[in-house]
Amino acid sequence: MNFKIIAIVLYCAVFCYNRFLDIIAYRSKDNPIPENVKDLYDAETYKKWQDYHKETCALQIISNSVSFIIYLLLICLNILPFFALSDNAYLSTVSLLFITLTVDSLASSVFSYISSMKIDEKYGFNKMTVKTFVSDQLKSYVISTAVTIGIMCLFILIYENLGDWILVLFSAIMVAVLFVVMFLYPHFSKIYNKFTPLEEGELRTKLTALLEKNGYHVREIQVMDASKRTTKSNAYFSGYGRSKTIVLYDTLLEALTPDEIVAVFAHELGHGLHKDIVKNSFMSILNVVILVLMAWLTVRSEAIYPYFGFDGRNYGFALLLVMLVEFPVFSPLFMALTGLVSRRAEYRADAQAVSEGYGRELIEALKKLSKENLADLSPSKIEVALTYSHPTLSQRIEAVEKLMGK
Repeated sequence: MNFKIIAIVLYCAVFCYNRFLDIIAYRSKDNPIPENVKDLYDAETYKKWQDYHKETCALQIISNSVSFIIYLLLICLNILPFFALSDNAYLSTVSLLFITLTVDSLASSVFSYISSMKIDEKYGFNKMTVKTFVSDQLKSYVISTAVTIGIMCLFILIYENLGDWILVLFSAIMVAVLFVVMFLYPHFSKIYNKFTPLEEGELRTKLTALLEKNGYHVREIQVMDASKRTTKSNAYFSGYGRSKTIVLYDTLLEALTPDEIVAVFAHELGHGLHKDIVKNSFMSILNVVILVLMAWLTVRSEAIYPYFGFDGRNYGFALLLVMLVEFPVFSPLFMALTGLVSRRAEYRADAQAVSEGYGRELIEALKKLSKENLADLSPSKIEVALTYSHPTLSQRIEAVEKLMGK
C-alpha cells in the first residue's frame, strides 16, 4: 500500500471539495434577494455588495490554491525531510514546523494584505495602517508558531515516556489548555486592542438590568477600539459562569440605538440560558480528542514515513499529515453536523430576545449589522447546510416575526 499516493489523492480531494464550495459561494452572489430583506440594499449598495463578495471569494480561491500547490510540491518532491535539520526528535520537529509554518505564514500574509489593505480599503471597511497590519501579522505568527511547536514538544515528551497512554493524558492536557485559552481570551485580546469602560447612561443601565433580571452579574462592560482596524461591528460576552464581561465594538455604538444593542445581548443571553456555550465546549473537546487520536495513529504507524522521504518517524510531519490530509477528510461531516446544531441554537437565542420584548429591535439590529458588514443575503442552500453556523438573515427575520405574531 503506497501511503504517499493515498495521502496525495485525499489531499487533492479535500482541495476540490473546498473549491467546489468556493465556486458555489461565488456564483450565489447573483441569487435573487428574499422579499423580507429586499429593503436592505439600494441598487448602488447591492452592486457594491456583489462586487465586494466576488472579489473576496476570488481572492480566497487564489490564496487557498497557492497554499495547496506549496504543500503539494513539498509532499510530492519529498522536500519536507530536508527541513528536519537534526536526528533528535525534538530538534527535527521544531526545525520542520518552524520552516513550514514560516513559509505558510509569509504566503498567507501576502493575501491577508491584499484582502485588508486593498479590497477592504476599496470598499471602505479597512481602518488599519500598514504599521498596524504588520504588527498584527507578526504577533499572530509568533503566538501560533510558539503554541504549535510547544504542543508538539509536549506530545513528543508524553509519547516517548508513556507510549499509548498518550491518548488519555494528552487529551486531558489539551482539553485543559483549551479551557485556559478560552478563559484567558479577554487578556489575549488586549495584545491587539484597547478596552475602556462603557460610560454611565441609558445603555449601561439597560444591559445591566437585562442580565441581572435573569440571574447574571455583569463584571464589566467594556468598549473595544475596533474602529482602528475596521468599520464592521460586533459584540460578545466573555467569562464563565454567571459573572460576565460584555465587550462592545466602538463601531457598534455608532451603528445601533441603545435598545437595538440590548436586543443583541438579549440574544446572547439566550445562548447562556440554554447552555449553548457549554455545548460548544463539548464539541470542541470532541474535536480535540479526534485530533489526538489521529496524531497517535499517525505517529505509531512507522511504515508511513519512508514513502515521504523520511528515514523514520518524524513528529512534525505527522502533525502536518493530520492537519493537511486526515482531519480535513473528516471535517466536512463534522462541520455540517455542528452547523446544524448551531443554527438551531441561534433560533433559540433569537426567541429569547423576543420573549424579553426586543423582537422588533433585534430585527432592526440584524438588518443594520448586515448592511454595515455587507452580509450575504441570498447564499446557496448547499453552502448554508454545509458551512453556516448561523441561519441567513431572511430566515432569522421570518422566525422572529412568527414568534412576535404568536
